[in-house]
Amino acid sequence: MARNAEKAMTALARFRQAQLEEGKFRERRPFLASECNELPKAEKWRRQIISEISKKVAQIQNAGLGEFKIRDMNDEINKLLREKGHWEVRIKELGGPDYRRFGPRMLDHEGKEVPGNRGYKYFGAAKDLPGVRELFETEPIQQPRKTRGDLMKDVDAEYYGYRDEDDGILVPLEQEYEKQVIAEAVEKWKADKEARLAGGVVKDTEEEEEYIYAVKDDEQSDDESREQMEGENGAQTFIAHVPVPSQKEIEEALVRRKKMELLQKYASESLMAQSEEAKTLLGL
Repeated sequence: MARNAEKAMTALARFRQAQLEEGKFRERRPFLASECNELPKAEKWRRQIISEISKKVAQIQNAGLGEFKIRDMNDEINKLLREKGHWEVRIKELGGPDYRRFGPRMLDHEGKEVPGNRGYKYFGAAKDLPGVRELFETEPIQQPRKTRGDLMKDVDAEYYGYRDEDDGILVPLEQEYEKQVIAEAVEKWKADKEARLAGGVVKDTEEEEEYIYAVKDDEQSDDESREQMEGENGAQTFIAHVPVPSQKEIEEALVRRKKMELLQKYASESLMAQSEEAKTLLGL
């Protein structure tokens, strides 16, 4: 009896008795969400889990905790996330809101959605652990190099400018500019003609424009003057800038070429040598 009385007078016993009397005893969260049958309590346990997750996410940002501590804390956060999901399912079964559908997405301290692999997520310094950092490194997508065939697919009539007039804008602009240029040329020609008439210089219409194919006398050399060929009935004179053989010279050249071909075909080498020697003696 004395032993029980001493136990009842300890500080822990008195503190627990005071909590029971004041109604402040902290109720323990059920291990399974299915054990809770009251919607308000299920909401309370869900809020409690979210509070614990927030504290641990804030603690895991410290990279000085060590690799093993960070891994354990990341596992605890993922365990609390799974437990929060169980309570959300139980809340829906009890007639409460569907938090999985309307609830906010899980974000990290940078405001980005927390990535993971098959439901397991990494937070804070856990993303910089060996073997985890490679999961978050995304290689830049390399654009495939276009082949010559791919480039030729974009080459059509429009590429070469053949369809520039199909828009209905270019043709009217060109016509308007053409009329303007023609009008300016006519005005200039009239002004030049009036100026010549005012100066007293009157020429025939045929003599006003210079014949571009005519050759002046002072530009002809002595050799070119001997090669002039006058046309019939006073036609325009043309100049041969290269020596042109006559019909007789062409016939003689063809005869000589035919003789040489026949000699090479039927004459022997000795006969050819004698022929060449005779031509040399005769001076041919």
